[in-house]
Parts: sequence; C-alpha cells; structure tokens
Amino acid sequence: METLSYLLLGLVQGLTEFLPVSSSGHLTLGQAMLGLGEEDLTFTVLVHAATALSTVVVFRQDIGALIRDVLRAGDEGSKARTYTGLLLLSALPAAVVGLGFKDAIEALATPRFVGAMLCVTAAILYLSQRATSGTNSLGALPALGIGLAQACAILPGISRSGSTIGAALMLGVSRGEAARFSFLMALIPIGGATLLTLKDLMDAPAQAATGPWTGYIVGTVAAFVSGWVACTWMIRLVKRSNLAGFGAYCLAAGILALIFG
Repeated sequence: METLSYLLLGLVQGLTEFLPVSSSGHLTLGQAMLGLGEEDLTFTVLVHAATALSTVVVFRQDIGALIRDVLRAGDEGSKARTYTGLLLLSALPAAVVGLGFKDAIEALATPRFVGAMLCVTAAILYLSQRATSGTNSLGALPALGIGLAQACAILPGISRSGSTIGAALMLGVSRGEAARFSFLMALIPIGGATLLTLKDLMDAPAQAATGPWTGYIVGTVAAFVSGWVACTWMIRLVKRSNLAGFGAYCLAAGILALIFG
C-alpha cells in the first residue's frame, strides 16, 4: 500500500468513525476500491488508537470531571458513579456480540453486504429525525437500549454514531446528551477493538509492520485530526440540525455498492 493509500484510509477512518455513515463499511469499500488485499493489523491498531485519542481530546473536560468526581462523596460523586455505570452498561451488548461473533461478523465485510447495511443506516437516520426533541434523562433502560443499538452497529455498514444517537433521540433523550453519551460510550468499544486487534497482531507477528512507517505515521495523524474535526462538527450538527443529509448519502452509497459491489 502506498503512502497516499494510508492517508486516504486514515482520513476515512477518522471522519466516518464519528459521522453517521459507518467507518467499518467505508473502510471495506475503500479497501476494495484501492484494490488492497489482506488487512494490515498494525495500521488498524494505530488508526483505532488515533480515533480514541481524538475523542479523549474533544471530551477531555467531561472525562476529567468523571475521573475526579467518581470517588467523591455527595451528589457530585453519586452522579459521576451513576453516569460511569451507564457507560459501562451500554458497552455490555457490544462486548457480547463482538467477542462471541467476531469471526462471523468479519466474514460479512463484503461490498454488497455493506451496501445493504448502509441502506439500513439511512432508514435509521430518517426514523430518528422524526422523533421529537426529548428532555428525558438517561437511566438504565435507555442506556441499555442505546447499547443494543451500538451492538447492531458492529455489522459493517451500520453506523455506530448514527445508531446510538438515533436510538437516544427515539428514547426521548435530548440532542445534546444523545451526542455526548454516544461519543463517550464509543471509547469502550474502540478501546476494546484496538486491544483485540493488538492481540491478533501478537498472535500473527508475520503481519506486523507490513507497510512503510511513513505511511503509518501519515495515516495515524490523518485519523486523529479528521476524527477530532468530525467529532466536534457532529456534536454541533446533532444539537442544531438533523441528520437527513447523511441518510441520503448512506442510501446513495448503499445503492451504488449493491450495484457495483
């Protein structure tokens, strides 16, 4: 893979991790379009770590407050522990699906399957925007519902951010909180996926560092910067407008993938 390919895939990973268009689906389509062969595990670890870091940077104040308050007594400590518990609860469905069906899900990563799931993502985005803006606070049942949406998004072509934000809106959660919870909860599966890929890399050392380090560096930086921009932009979009435009894009991309995949 040439350095330009790493740059393009890094940008795709960073942008689509947070925009509601499916990062896994776009990486599958991007690799097919670029004529790439077997997955480069080193690069996968690096770009996943880069997007996780971009989330930490964007939400550094929220994360810092949770870490600071979780051991405190009183209302602040109670709220921090409750919110942390909801984040962990939301991660359980994705952990079960990801660990139990990892190989089967990876086998589905074909352009035509991705195309079909992008059409499903378009439907999710359309339905979520028909939900009225809610004021409900997060609780165990909404967090679990959002977590189930995240588990479904393990399928390549289903957008994680689109599914979780859409589920939160349909459950009556406010737009601002829907975006905040969606991106904070993403840290757990992104971190888990990074660790699993790192384990695969350690089990298959022959696949380590198969590409040029200049390509790795360029792609990782591109994933971090584009992820930072996309995450910040997406928060503003969810608060101020709807996601119908992304739904139209996913539908068009899905139809094209079905036709030409």
